[in-house]
Amino acid sequence: MRFLNAALVAVGLAAPAFCAQAAGPDGYPTKPVTLVVPFAPGGGSDNVARLIASRLSERTKASFIVENKAGAGTNIANEAVSRANADGHTLLFGQVTLSINPFIYKTLRYNVQKDFVPVAHFAASPTVLVVSQNSPFKTLAEFIAAAKAKPGKLNYGSGGSGTSVHLAGELFETLTQTHLVHVPYRGSAPAMTDLIGGQIEAIFDTAPSAIPHIGGGRVRPLAVTGTKRLAELPNVPTFAEAGVTGFDAPAWYGVLAPAKTPPALVKYLNAEIQEALKEPATLQRLNQLGAVPVPGTPEDFGRFIQQESDRWSAVVKKANVTLD
Repeated sequence: MRFLNAALVAVGLAAPAFCAQAAGPDGYPTKPVTLVVPFAPGGGSDNVARLIASRLSERTKASFIVENKAGAGTNIANEAVSRANADGHTLLFGQVTLSINPFIYKTLRYNVQKDFVPVAHFAASPTVLVVSQNSPFKTLAEFIAAAKAKPGKLNYGSGGSGTSVHLAGELFETLTQTHLVHVPYRGSAPAMTDLIGGQIEAIFDTAPSAIPHIGGGRVRPLAVTGTKRLAELPNVPTFAEAGVTGFDAPAWYGVLAPAKTPPALVKYLNAEIQEALKEPATLQRLNQLGAVPVPGTPEDFGRFIQQESDRWSAVVKKANVTLD
C-alpha cells in the first residue's frame, strides 16, 4: 500500500488544558489536536484512543482531544479526516476497517492509499464472543449447537457493518457452518448495552471493549481469538481450544494523518507515541484492556496495513460481503 509522507497526532479524552509550550517542530501544536474516533464513546476503540490522547497530552503539555464520529462502518470519520487540513491538528484513530472497507463498499469518498499517511501503530487486541449473564449458553459448544438447531434465529451485534467484529461473525459462520443474523450498531458500546439488556443474544467484540463488562459480571465470555489465552481472562478458552480452528479476527489501533502532513510532524508524533508505549502506566492500562503494545516506525505501520489489506480482502471475498 502506498502512503505519502505525512504527520500524525494521537489524541485523548480528558486531556489537560492546552499549553503553548509544546516542543514540536515549528511550535506545533498551535491549537488543540483532535483525534477522530470512528465509533461511539465507551467502546474498545474509544478506550484505547483516550489512552493515547491522555499520554500525548501529558507528554507534550498540549491538548489532545477525542472526537467521536460514529457510523457507516467508520467511513464517516475516515472521510472527515481525509478532507481535514494536513497540519497535524486533526488525526484519525485508525482501525482495521481501513484494510477492509475498500473491498466491501462499492463507493468510498476517500482513498486509503492516497488520502492518509501512517503515523504510528499503537496496539492490537483479540476478539471475544460474549453473551449476557442471563444467556442459557455457558460454552461455545452450546452456542454453536443452538445456532445449528435454529438457523437464522440467533443474532449477534457488532460495532457496524464491515467492521472486523462483523467479519468475525461472518468468518465464524463459515467455519462452524451456522447461520446467524447480524445486527449492526454505531459502535460496540450501544451494542453492548443491548446485549446486557437482552435485545440481542451475542456480540463478537474487541477485548478492550468487552473486558470491563466481563469484569463487572454483566456479560459472559465464551471464547477468545488468538493462539493463547488472555492474561486478563485466564479461564476463557481460545476458539481453537473450544473446538473452532482457523478462527482469528484481531483488531488493531493506530494513528494516521491526512496526506501531505509535513514529514517532520509525522516523525515527531511517532517519536512521542513510541515513548508513551514505554511508560509503565501505558503498558499497565493496555494490559487491563486486553491489548498488547505494537511499537514501530511509520513505515512499519504502512507495511502492516498493506498486509492486513491482503488478508482481509481474501476473507471478504470468501464471505461475499458487499455494502453500498
